[in-house]
Amino acid sequence: MSALSKIAFYQNRRDEVANQQLAKELAETENQAGIREIVENLQHKNKNVQSDCLKVLYEIGYLKPELIAPYVQDFLGLLKSKSNRMVWGAMIALATIADKKSKEIYQQLATVIKAVDEGTLITVVWGVKALAKVAVSEQTYKQKIFPLLTAQLKKCAPRDVPMHAESILPAIDVNNKQEFLSILEARKPEMSASQLARLRKVTKNL
Repeated sequence: MSALSKIAFYQNRRDEVANQQLAKELAETENQAGIREIVENLQHKNKNVQSDCLKVLYEIGYLKPELIAPYVQDFLGLLKSKSNRMVWGAMIALATIADKKSKEIYQQLATVIKAVDEGTLITVVWGVKALAKVAVSEQTYKQKIFPLLTAQLKKCAPRDVPMHAESILPAIDVNNKQEFLSILEARKPEMSASQLARLRKVTKNL
């Protein structure tokens, strides 16, 4: 039984359970052939099959990112898709492997930024996570990426400030700490008590 036959579409399921179960199975068995088959069908003529395959892959990314890391170029290519679903799914996959494939992602930084700038909220959320991980890997990457991360922090909705701050935190060092804290301080008047409490945990971790 092929891996593809187990996705939700071919199981006549409308929920994501079948995709999550398949991802768990492929991750636990480290089934390279099965994963390759799923990757190959990211370009299937049926959009539901494409979507299910991408779901399986980023679920594997949550569990064992090293298994989907070889397909970084496939995910980067999907950032140019006309389907928002494929774009944000690809961004999630990239965020799970960004620390392992930082060079490849950095080489296509313009593509990632464009996807974040034009994407839905979920694309932005995971794009910030991915970019922060890439920034951590090399000082030269950080110098280029940090202004992009702070730009998101300045313009996002107040409710999203703590979440983005948490994502960006690993990229904070002695050189950019003060700028990071200044931006957070400037956003505080817009935030609710619960949002401020979450933000305090971020600053405490600094």
